[in-house]
Amino acid sequence: MGMAPAPTYPARSAEPILYHIALGSNLGDRLAHLQGAIDELDTEPGCRVVGISSVWETEAHVKPGAPAQPDYLNALMVCRSALAPELMLRMLLHIEAHHGRDRSAKGLWLPRPLDLDIVLAGPLVVDTDQLTLPHPRLADRRFVLAPLAEIAADVQVPAPFHESVGYLLDMCPDTSDIRRTSHSLQLPRSA
Repeated sequence: MGMAPAPTYPARSAEPILYHIALGSNLGDRLAHLQGAIDELDTEPGCRVVGISSVWETEAHVKPGAPAQPDYLNALMVCRSALAPELMLRMLLHIEAHHGRDRSAKGLWLPRPLDLDIVLAGPLVVDTDQLTLPHPRLADRRFVLAPLAEIAADVQVPAPFHESVGYLLDMCPDTSDIRRTSHSLQLPRSA
């Protein structure tokens, strides 16, 4: 017997999906990279950025024994789109590459101009070779949970978490220092 094919998703869902997308940058003009990603995603057909958190600064998580890296600026954006999750991921990877992100093996754990991760796709649970949603390390990342809780504390995170964003932040084992900055990001004009 052959293996069952991986699940596929239609290019568009029947109803728009509310995507919560984490943004991070610790290389170059960090704020410009974050704003550029927001603006670029909003110009894609059928995508509308409808919310943005404050900008937070955190120490970079590095491989044990590796040298320190510049601090990250992090934020969270909310995008409404009928694109299927794997197509949204492809679009985000394209935006990262446009900003100089190297996702090859040699680029892992290195400073990056832009990092975009889908954290939640509404109530969807996805588990494919390319994408797992909700993000599997969501509950362990204060730098994602703090901006997410700022704009979506009451949102219920589906399996395997089955808890609200606010609860996950309260229980987060990550003790990294995270600071809200005075920087701000702008919603695109179409929002």
